[in-house]
Amino acid sequence: MPEPLSAATPIEFLKGIGPKRAEALTEDLGIRTCGDLLFHLPFRYEDRTRFHRVAELVPGPVQVQLQGVIRKIKEVKQQRGSRLEAEFADEAGDVIPLVWFKGAKWIAKNLPVGKPCVIWGRVSDYKGARNMAHPEVISMQEAKSASALHPVYSSTERLGRFGLHSNGLGQAVARLVHQLKEIHGAHWIEETLPEHILKLRGMPGLAFALEQVHRPKDTNAERLARFRLKFEEFLFLQLLLVQHRNRQTVHQPGAPFAQVGTMFNRFYEERIPFELTGAQKRVIREIREDTRNGQHMNRLLQGDVGSGKTMVALLTALIAVDNGYQVCIMAPTEILAQQHHAGFLEMLGDLPVRVALLTGSVKAADRKPILAGLEAGEVHLLVGTHAVLEPAVVFHRLGLVVIDEQHRFGVAQRARLWAKAEIPPHILVMTATPIPRTLSMTVYGDLDVSVIDELPPGRKPIRTVHRTDAQRLGVFGFMREQIEQGRQIYVVYPLIEESAQLDHKDLMDGYESLTRHFPPPEYRLSIVHGRMKAQDKDTEMQRFAQGVTQIMVATTVIEVGVNVPNASVMVIESAERFGLSQLHQLRGRVGRGAAQSFCILMSDKELGKEARRRLETMCRTQDGFEIAEVDLELRGPGDLMGTKQSGVLDLKVADLIKDRALLEDARDVARRILKEDAELDRPAHALLRVGVERLRASRPDWSRIS
Repeated sequence: MPEPLSAATPIEFLKGIGPKRAEALTEDLGIRTCGDLLFHLPFRYEDRTRFHRVAELVPGPVQVQLQGVIRKIKEVKQQRGSRLEAEFADEAGDVIPLVWFKGAKWIAKNLPVGKPCVIWGRVSDYKGARNMAHPEVISMQEAKSASALHPVYSSTERLGRFGLHSNGLGQAVARLVHQLKEIHGAHWIEETLPEHILKLRGMPGLAFALEQVHRPKDTNAERLARFRLKFEEFLFLQLLLVQHRNRQTVHQPGAPFAQVGTMFNRFYEERIPFELTGAQKRVIREIREDTRNGQHMNRLLQGDVGSGKTMVALLTALIAVDNGYQVCIMAPTEILAQQHHAGFLEMLGDLPVRVALLTGSVKAADRKPILAGLEAGEVHLLVGTHAVLEPAVVFHRLGLVVIDEQHRFGVAQRARLWAKAEIPPHILVMTATPIPRTLSMTVYGDLDVSVIDELPPGRKPIRTVHRTDAQRLGVFGFMREQIEQGRQIYVVYPLIEESAQLDHKDLMDGYESLTRHFPPPEYRLSIVHGRMKAQDKDTEMQRFAQGVTQIMVATTVIEVGVNVPNASVMVIESAERFGLSQLHQLRGRVGRGAAQSFCILMSDKELGKEARRRLETMCRTQDGFEIAEVDLELRGPGDLMGTKQSGVLDLKVADLIKDRALLEDARDVARRILKEDAELDRPAHALLRVGVERLRASRPDWSRIS
């Protein structure tokens, strides 16, 4: 080790670690450096202020602490290896047997036999007698210097074999801090926050915070230490995201949409058959403010299925067209792209706006005039799938890109779209998956967020009920009543990639069962699943959309699908196998017409705690944001919307669910700092600049839209 020990030193050079333990620490816990070990924090603490007597011990899961002497140790041979047995006597002379089934020789060498010591462990009942297996043993001297709040660290079985169980990790941290203090003194770790930030929130320095979080003198010290570490983690993340957002918007030129012209006004006055909701008007004003001043718009538009996002997208597109720019609207599936295209043509009517559709199934002969029209500027609005990313697609003057269901597109794909314009086009990202505020401030922290939080007038709430297999005949009877009233029905089966064959079997078994209860020719059924050819899927979807069939039996391929206002019932089979956001999306397929709509969640009678809560939440509320908050709570931020891959949510200390208020506070502080000093150039912000650059370097793929 050529340089003195520091946080950047590879972990193998810490005394007592070495290459083999270092390899295990890296593979099992991601600990590569001494700094990583310092930030491997305890996940809980054990209160070691109370000592028990042997006489009062009862078997159970609670760990207890005793003070006394170990005596009479012996090694007992077993079929495999040997076990170590000992007696422990407390100060009253009462005795409890101790036993270790692993590492007998090593433990025997290290036990302080005949000397006062402290033991900690669980009391078990073995053949009617009490004993304690694998207790932790420390000398009285160690016990006196130990913290009353004993830290417990996450570890693995392999690390335990290396002596790096919870206690071993705690000892490694203590050795590291001791060595760093010997080398560097009071400033044993480099401070990462400026003094004025620490004073602003009454926080301690980093050295104190790390010491107290590993070996707290009391609960208040531990709470203050953890508060400082969480705030720092959120602050640097928010500085990174807000700075990136400012560079992409405030400091990035965008196509100037200076006027609201003829197309927008004619459409607004002549073609919209209903009054826009207050939320839609508010969002259009926000978009107008973004695009009129020559700055680049980067906006996320959230709204439940049916809230009117598509109308907002079309009105924004018309502003772009009025200013001489072209628009590209990108959808995740061919069916949705076709639906947008047909809807735009119908809504625009005789307005002189040329709309084209470009998907993988558009034939070469039909592509030529579309591509020529785009390059000449004659096609104003292009609706498409991934096909719009092809090199042959050249725009004359692209000014706006609208992305529907953005989490289905990768960063590289979006970057190819931005490259098709001289000035980066304005970005409007739309999602019907409600995103909790805490998640939108991290995953989408670089976008401005708009929310459509009201449904168009006349929409009736969807009645949602939970039914078990025992109630299936009643459900079939209700379905017949709805069909007699002229309504249509979706029946959806789960689709989980790991068991595609099982799901296909479920779907086909369900289809056969439904044809028995709804026999042709009186009833007509469609079926759609992932194994079908795109053309066959489309045919079946269109038959249902046109009312030729009454029941659509499908997997979740219809989650983002056609708009069928006449469909009034959504039956979701094995609903316990779906996530909350997916259940909410599927429910949004109905409730699009004037008739009362229903969602029936079918499941087994026996349900786990989480599955029951998901179904109860669906029956209780239709508020997408409340549902998203419950989903975040149940699944955790790492699994929601695939954000594990985003690189944004690798939080070591803070918790998005428990620390929401702290995240908002950190974002406010970050905004204020960057408003005064956009590039963190002032001497007072030097530490912040270093921290942000370090974070940026460690997250090469964090950006959503660069």
